Amino acid sequence: MAFRLISLRYTGFTAGVLVRGMIAAALVASLSWGGGLYAANQSVQGAKKTEDVGFDGDAPTAILIEASSGSVLFEKNADELRAPSSMMKLMTAEVVFNAIKKGDVKLTDEYRISENAWRKGGAPSGTSTMFAAINSKVSVDDLLHGAIIQSGNDACIALAEGIAGNERIFASDFMTKRARELGMTKSTFANSNGLPDPGNKMTVRELGMLARHIILDFPEFYKLFGEKEFTWNKIRQPNRNPLLNSMEGADGLKTGYTKEGGYGMVGSAVQNGTRLIVVVNGLEDSEDRATEAKKMLEWGFRNFESRTLIAADQPVGYAKVFGGDSRSVKLVAKEPVKVMVHKNGSDKLIARIVYSGPVRAPIEAGQKVGVVRVWRSGAIAVETPVYTAEAIGTGSTVRRAIDGASELVIGMFRAGAEKL
Repeated sequence: MAFRLISLRYTGFTAGVLVRGMIAAALVASLSWGGGLYAANQSVQGAKKTEDVGFDGDAPTAILIEASSGSVLFEKNADELRAPSSMMKLMTAEVVFNAIKKGDVKLTDEYRISENAWRKGGAPSGTSTMFAAINSKVSVDDLLHGAIIQSGNDACIALAEGIAGNERIFASDFMTKRARELGMTKSTFANSNGLPDPGNKMTVRELGMLARHIILDFPEFYKLFGEKEFTWNKIRQPNRNPLLNSMEGADGLKTGYTKEGGYGMVGSAVQNGTRLIVVVNGLEDSEDRATEAKKMLEWGFRNFESRTLIAADQPVGYAKVFGGDSRSVKLVAKEPVKVMVHKNGSDKLIARIVYSGPVRAPIEAGQKVGVVRVWRSGAIAVETPVYTAEAIGTGSTVRRAIDGASELVIGMFRAGAEKL
């Protein structure tokens, strides 16, 4: 793996404006560096291509993500809003998982199956159901099994009513609010289960973000997605995920279908220590859905491998400081910065620190100031937060005055340049 280090000229900063600091050469290649700021322009050299590493998919919308880094390996219309169908149940499940984690809900809590839940999502509905009996009480644990494994619409409504008192309130005040907290800015929810409603819209990118979050942050609950069957009310139903029985390492997540949205699924599998997440939507039938998801996962495992660019807690560069007893502060990434690269061929990676600067003193050690952003072949592949490695105290009155004057001059210069 070869690295080329390119020094970039320091151009100054303006407070409140996003600026790109340059990553130092503190990468796995153990390159040495001085006190300057650098950009790591890394070219991953492999053998001559022996196969087509591109992917030709049939799904109208699709995305393939490496779970640990969040690196996007393939995307197609990934930000197009579509009906998510039963894949939207992942959002309901996440809200419940989070409520349990916070102690607001217990797995042993029991919720009543209302007539509304029974008629809209139970046996009379003609939709996917857990077959929970009307007016019966079912534990949160069993409702989660019913919602995840059996895709029970009645189970989702019962969870929504039990937590929020009303499904619409659950969709607006719990699902939507939680989605925004997770950085899902486009998704909208009108109910708990994805049954047809114009208000139910998600992108495959945000479905992938949600799946990754569930996998990484709720491992104790994620195992439910890999269970192959569940019996309730003496009715045994298999998991609807076709990958569980057809692909090595497959262990989640959720399928979906509505006439409006077409056939879709969120799937995940692990092979040789690497976990990939696939999302497809808008396909014409269940067979195409299964084939497309499996084909994309197999392509990802066959053509990519994970590389560590920067080790955890290793210095990656500096941020300029305003009004401090030091002119700059050292930055580190608390987690390893990893990216997926092609096994065959050559990927050009460019990594930069992006932060709002200069950072005003005093500064605490461990303070988040920005991100390491890695581009692969011109597209953002991964983004990892960076933190200050040391504390910086307030500088002298003279130092603060000099920094203030410098910022004023730079600000005037930039304002003038913008008018040209």
